[in-house]
Amino acid sequence: MKRSFSFEVGRGTLVVAFGTCFIAATYGLVRLAYGLFLPDIQRELDLSAAGAGYISSGSSLAYCIAAAAGFGLGHRFPRSLIVAAAATACGGVWGMAAAGGIVEFGIAAVLSSAGAGFASPALVTMVQRNVDARRADGAQSVVNAGTGPGLVGAAVLAMVVASEWRLAWTVTGFVTAGVAAAVLAADRRPRAQPSAPARTSLNPSSSWWADHRNAIVAATLMGAGSSAVWTYGRSLLVEAGTTSERGTVSAWIALGVGATAVILTAPLMMKLSATGAWMLSCTVITAALILLTIGPQLRPTALLAYVMFGWGFVAATSSLIAWTTVIDPAHSAAGTAMLFVALVFGQAIGATALGSIVTAAGFGIAFAAAAAASAMAIGTAARDRAAAPQGPTG
Repeated sequence: MKRSFSFEVGRGTLVVAFGTCFIAATYGLVRLAYGLFLPDIQRELDLSAAGAGYISSGSSLAYCIAAAAGFGLGHRFPRSLIVAAAATACGGVWGMAAAGGIVEFGIAAVLSSAGAGFASPALVTMVQRNVDARRADGAQSVVNAGTGPGLVGAAVLAMVVASEWRLAWTVTGFVTAGVAAAVLAADRRPRAQPSAPARTSLNPSSSWWADHRNAIVAATLMGAGSSAVWTYGRSLLVEAGTTSERGTVSAWIALGVGATAVILTAPLMMKLSATGAWMLSCTVITAALILLTIGPQLRPTALLAYVMFGWGFVAATSSLIAWTTVIDPAHSAAGTAMLFVALVFGQAIGATALGSIVTAAGFGIAFAAAAAASAMAIGTAARDRAAAPQGPTG
């Protein structure tokens, strides 16, 4: 990290600050807060666990489509993508707030998730063109870590509005719109971009795809396992009677604290190889899921598990970036996009499958299955590590 987080006061600082807030909004407040408000939504709309899984899967697919489009257009049209991110995120949450039935709510929820997919690639370009090149990597890390504070913000909002989830989504929409406007105001179009076209010329070979095979499988498996917490995490605690229903919101604060802690542990993680960092992250995720399987009714155990999961999930996404960079630095942007899409596609599969398991066999079996998927992601990376030993990424 060194002095990566020390930015000169000016436009670059504003882009980083508002960009971090926009990630906090589109990810923490919009996309990942679905599971936080799910118990109240299910009660009011009579939404089953399986139905909740279908909506979560649709949201993940919408994210994948938006991310694929965003990484293709992000370098040339970042401002347009910010507008698209705000339109889909705000339109989605306001549609959820106004929904009178499951169908309307589901469509709006799926739409809202596209905002996060559009946001990430746009902000990558904005940071690159507004922040000094020597500080760009640190700036990107700060912006990407916005998910953690966003989760904490969502939990605080849930505590303030109690069971009034419609009010929460309404407020979230206004916050997201305001931050989007701030990002656009802070960004400055470069006067000249002589080398820009060359950066968008990406044509990975068939061997590139083969080299990423284990990474793709690992990302998909981890995504499937992580969907247990993102979709059913709070519902599990409500079912287990861990604390009062309002008290379970503290689990989301624990998630945000764990996710934010990734910034502090990044220097240590950078000393590990890419696959080593991935295996450690997924081991922590697996341990967290096991704790939630065997002891969700114990409040200290549950909160510890959520802190662990929050750290493990965000650390694992950073490890994916390092993994594809080790495989082929020249195509690291394309690799990052592809692996993130694989991860979220895994979440789509996992949300549907686990929703069916919850309905048929209960939360315990579902979270055990999620832990097994995460454990398989560790094994997949171990196989890749044995086949092609890698040096430290930092």
